[in-house]
Amino acid sequence: MRKVTLPSLPISGGCQCGNVRYRITGRPVVFYLCHCTECQRHTSSAFGESLRIRRDDLEIDGDMACFTRVSDAGNRREGWFCAECGVRIVHGTAGNPMVNIKAGTLDDTTWLVPAGHIWTRSKQSFVAIGNDELCWDAQPDDGYAAMIQRWESMLAGS
Repeated sequence: MRKVTLPSLPISGGCQCGNVRYRITGRPVVFYLCHCTECQRHTSSAFGESLRIRRDDLEIDGDMACFTRVSDAGNRREGWFCAECGVRIVHGTAGNPMVNIKAGTLDDTTWLVPAGHIWTRSKQSFVAIGNDELCWDAQPDDGYAAMIQRWESMLAGS
């Protein structure tokens, strides 16, 4: 298992045009890759990089817009993006104390190592997931507990 060394807090990032800047002031809860078709669409890539944090640990400067949709489970999902360049910054479920930063928007991504993969039943065929990596065909049925535990193990010593 690869180890992760967290950068010093706050962890910063922003959009492509510089209109939106953010700071993460608390330790991230988990980092994972999502292979669902929604993440593929809004990233125009093979998967989405989700850095889960506590909503209260996020400070944002700049003009953002929000797209909302109702999930298959009936939850209102929010996707926040820069109102100028359209880069998606954060998403989550309305009312949930956790949100996901789109990790590709971090200023420094060199420290990122995913703790697991979700929605692998819709992953692109060219994406290889190692035998020792945690993965789920759909949403984790344990509320992300196994992935969070692995993330904590990966951070040991940070």
